[in-house]
Amino acid sequence: MAIKLMTPTPAVRDTEQPVPRWAVITAHAIPFLLLPHCLWRLPFAFDFRMGMIDPNASAWVWWAVPYVFGLSVVSEAAALLSLGLVRGWGEVAPVWLPIVGGRRIPPLAVVIPSILGGLVATAIYGSGLPAWLNIPGFHSLGYSNGWWEALANVCIAPGMLWGPMVLALTYAYYVRRRRPTTT
Repeated sequence: MAIKLMTPTPAVRDTEQPVPRWAVITAHAIPFLLLPHCLWRLPFAFDFRMGMIDPNASAWVWWAVPYVFGLSVVSEAAALLSLGLVRGWGEVAPVWLPIVGGRRIPPLAVVIPSILGGLVATAIYGSGLPAWLNIPGFHSLGYSNGWWEALANVCIAPGMLWGPMVLALTYAYYVRRRRPTTT
C-alpha cells in the first residue's frame, strides 16, 4: 500500500490560468515572513529599546505609538497584497469597487507597481541601502548583549526575502497573464 503525500493547492481556482504551486505558497508565506519584524518593532512604540544602544536616541514622543503601530499595519497590508498575484482579484477588480468593479485589470497595471514595490523592498530591507547612504535613523547600532542582537537578527532577517519573493511572484504573474486565455 503506497502512501500518497498531500500537496497544497489553492482553495479557490479563480484565476484565468493555473497558478504554479510554488507561487501560491510564496504569496501566502510573505505576510508570515514579515510578522516577526512587525512584532519586534512594537516595543519601540513604548520606548523599550530591545537591548539597542543608540547614543543618538531622543526621548520618547507621543506620536511613537501610532507611528510604530501604523508602520506594522501598513507593512502587513502591503505584504497581503502579494496574494493578488495568485488570486482572481489580481486579475479582475472586485465588483464592489466603484467604477472599475468587475472589469479585467490590465496585466501591466499590476506588474509595474509590483516590480517597483519589490525593488523598493529589496533596497530597504535586503541591501542595507539606508545605512550605506547615511539616511538619518538607519545608522548601525550596538546591542547591550549578544542575545538581543540575535533576537533582532532572527526577527528582521526573514524580511530581507520580501522584495525578491515579490519579484519572483511578479514574474510568474506576468508569464501567466501574457498567455492568451483558452476557453
